Amino acid sequence: MRPFTKTVAVTGLNATDNPGPGVAVIRALRQSPNFQGKIVGLAYDALDPGLYLPGLVDAAFLIPYPSAGREALFARLQYICENYGIDVLIPTLDSELPALVGQEEALREMGIETYLPRAQELEKRAKANLYRLNDDYHLPVPKSVTLTSVEPLFSLHERMKFPVVVKSVFYGAETVYSPDEAVAAFHRAAAKWGMPVIVQQHVKGEEYNVAAIGDGEGGLIGAVAMKKILLTDLGKGWAGVTIADNALLDLAAGIVKALSWRGPCEIEVIRDDAGQFHLLEINPRFPAWIDLTAGAGQNHPLAAVRLAMGEEVEPLLSYTTGMAFVRISIDQILPISEIAAISTIGEVVSASRKSA
Repeated sequence: MRPFTKTVAVTGLNATDNPGPGVAVIRALRQSPNFQGKIVGLAYDALDPGLYLPGLVDAAFLIPYPSAGREALFARLQYICENYGIDVLIPTLDSELPALVGQEEALREMGIETYLPRAQELEKRAKANLYRLNDDYHLPVPKSVTLTSVEPLFSLHERMKFPVVVKSVFYGAETVYSPDEAVAAFHRAAAKWGMPVIVQQHVKGEEYNVAAIGDGEGGLIGAVAMKKILLTDLGKGWAGVTIADNALLDLAAGIVKALSWRGPCEIEVIRDDAGQFHLLEINPRFPAWIDLTAGAGQNHPLAAVRLAMGEEVEPLLSYTTGMAFVRISIDQILPISEIAAISTIGEVVSASRKSA
């Protein structure tokens, strides 16, 4: 396989107990001897830890929050392209996609390629619409309701049994056991991410995840199944292991086929006590554990950047089971001047080059 020498920009460099996927995406790229390009880190905050991990990024730029809108983001991307250069952009946060999906031509005019889902695919897997996949494609989605006010929560017991899971439109899920708890969770979700708020039937069982890449025509480029073996208080995986589960991989393939999914995604499911799977979420981007796919023999980020550049990528048909990840928390020791540099001018370029 020929070396990949392009410049890749990656977002989501926060690395807290609820980490963004950006650091893992970059680490996966760096793992491959075939990746010989440069990495541009795109951060929202000067204290995003991924900015300061030695050897992770070649250049770093602050970008406006998604709430600032597409115009502000594109103006910043244009500046970065003119002063450093970006060949491929990998957005890793759900909230970034509305500004980017469907904008391939505008991005290409700047010299930026992407490998993202189409707008209709993004809408179909939205949390507010996920339940429709049960009717449209016979996918096993738990019962859910989409709310814009708290009033229906007081009669929710007539339609669902407690506990239920209250979810915001982008991030976060909270299991509640009474209408009063549901109301409080509703307000927390709405205050942070806006409307609507989704309430989903809680399913008792074990959680499994699949990282996958779809080719946009119903086929899979790659898929790796993982079981979390240690969770944080927020329910995020702190350790996990790759597993062999044909039924789970078949379900993932069926989801990608039904949606004609293009690009990376993470499929979250619960297997109940009877052994049946229930689809909880389809996240439209790489998960924070995506470097495990590279360690198991399927480097999904490398496949994605090659696909973005129009290269042919053969399906990744196998991976090593029993490969585990264990997340760690470390202190980065550095001069305050490094933080001050990106705080004041919004960029740090260690190997600057003008785009061709």
